[in-house]
Amino acid sequence: MSGVADPLPYLAGALLVGGIAVVLSGRREYMLRWCAWAVGVPVVVVALSMGPGGAAVLAASAGVACALEYGGLTGLPRMDRAVLALAVPVAPLTAWAAPAQLPQVLALTLASVVLVPVLAGDVGGGLSRLCFGVLGVIWFAPLAGVVLLGRESLALFAAVSIADITASLAGRSLGGPLLSPLSPSKHWSGLLAGTVTGLVTLAALGAFTPAWAVAVALGAPLGDLLESMVKRGVEAKDSASWLAGAGGLLDRLDSLLLVLVLALTLG
Repeated sequence: MSGVADPLPYLAGALLVGGIAVVLSGRREYMLRWCAWAVGVPVVVVALSMGPGGAAVLAASAGVACALEYGGLTGLPRMDRAVLALAVPVAPLTAWAAPAQLPQVLALTLASVVLVPVLAGDVGGGLSRLCFGVLGVIWFAPLAGVVLLGRESLALFAAVSIADITASLAGRSLGGPLLSPLSPSKHWSGLLAGTVTGLVTLAALGAFTPAWAVAVALGAPLGDLLESMVKRGVEAKDSASWLAGAGGLLDRLDSLLLVLVLALTLG
């Protein structure tokens, strides 16, 4: 995509406006979440500015963190977690080093995860381990999109981040009908507010296309609900607790993962 504006002023502006908003909200949770974004945004910007190699390292590192959080969330045995943590970063690294081989490599990583419970001869829990492992590889494979899209992925990152915080603030403030039984804290009012701000962000960055608009409008809320479904299935509130006020990294990237899938396939 050509003509994408420099997102740095918009990201800085969004952090400033967001900081003012969370202070006015008086909610400690939002203040801590803003602090996490204030640290994370510069890291993302610097990594993507370093080119495909930086994007690959960023995406691979995020993949390892998400895989470990997911393994703990779903109660996978240590061996399964280790194999998953090794398998997930393969996609973004392959997207950098040998993008033409990405489908074949993804198939091999899926096979490696499938074989763990099979070779362990797990009669009682093997099927559950297999399903969780396969879901993990598929769920985090879109991180390769950060490498394939390069610096342009910053526009998606900005749109999804702003839509996420707007949806949370608006949903809690305005209330109204629930969005889904999967998440009792999400409302249609939040979805509408988040979608509007996400699309406005794309337009401001010169990245508004029908494909990317659909990706943000549909992918962001559905990605969030996908993680909510997983967490409800294992009776957990957050994917982890190491990010102050924000749970885990997966809690922050859940929306972006599905957005990347739609952006790559539609655009």
